[in-house]
Amino acid sequence: MYFTAPRIDENPPAANALRADPAFRADVLQGLAQPRKAIPARWFYDMRGSQLFEAITQVPEYYPTRTETALLKAHSGEVAERVGADATVVEFGSGSSIKTRILLGAMPRATYVPIDICGEFLEEACTALQRLFPALRIMPVEANFMNPVQLPLRPDEAPRAMLGFFPGSTIGNLTPEAAVDLLRSMRETLGESAHLLIGIDRVKEPRRLVSAYDDAQGVTALFNLNLLQRINRELGGSIPVGEFRHVARWNPTASRIEMHLEARRAIRFEVDGHAFRMEGGETIHTENCHKYRPGEMRLLLAAGGWRELEHWTDPQGDFSLILAQADGAQREP
Repeated sequence: MYFTAPRIDENPPAANALRADPAFRADVLQGLAQPRKAIPARWFYDMRGSQLFEAITQVPEYYPTRTETALLKAHSGEVAERVGADATVVEFGSGSSIKTRILLGAMPRATYVPIDICGEFLEEACTALQRLFPALRIMPVEANFMNPVQLPLRPDEAPRAMLGFFPGSTIGNLTPEAAVDLLRSMRETLGESAHLLIGIDRVKEPRRLVSAYDDAQGVTALFNLNLLQRINRELGGSIPVGEFRHVARWNPTASRIEMHLEARRAIRFEVDGHAFRMEGGETIHTENCHKYRPGEMRLLLAAGGWRELEHWTDPQGDFSLILAQADGAQREP
């Protein structure tokens, strides 16, 4: 796939500033005020960011999507046999629901509950999915899945099997501590007897990891820089987007890829009436992508209240697809 880069608008109109998400405003202002600037990765995903991420999954260097898709094609039938073809499938951070089509193809009587923070992208994805599966019951929820979510199910549907779906190694965007909190939150959302199908990326040679997050076509760079454009658009910012560059680096101590936006020179700008400055070479830390070994994955799931049932990987051992089940009474932290 080849991607044509759009022109970067240095100072787009701030027509949406008054309608900005208060949590977005708070995270941005707090993050930019820190000595080491950082903004949570969840704010990448406005409509444009969601589209760019889908483009990332198609670039040659980004192996996780291709590998996980092959694993789903190979093992979704086994998941359906274990959980039940009529289960309620709850996807956390559903995006375009491309991989979900593979899973739902093996579960023809399922109910699908996609949860996503971007309502516009969610609606678009559900419309496309309904065309493919006309008989599928789809119940979308616009929400931040980092917290427990009230599912739109009737009381008489509670006994149905519940399958959480969390593909894409999105769990790697969180610190291990935050990942454990999220797994516990998912367990609370899904209930005591639920299953969870989760994709987790593995540790591998650093050069392969860095190239997956700094592709030659520059799509990941556009995805990262779009966060600054969103700040300008929604928070009345004056960030000179063209004076930043995308940086991806491997942190061996934390076993993670880090994404940063690095200032090319000393700059000053405003966001929501607040003034900020950055020196040349200073960065805004925008994302972590933690990588795990199989034993570490089992420990992570166990700490979140899940017991591994099946663990599938590709012949190269690049990626893991794991089916887990809620493990008895939830442990206290």
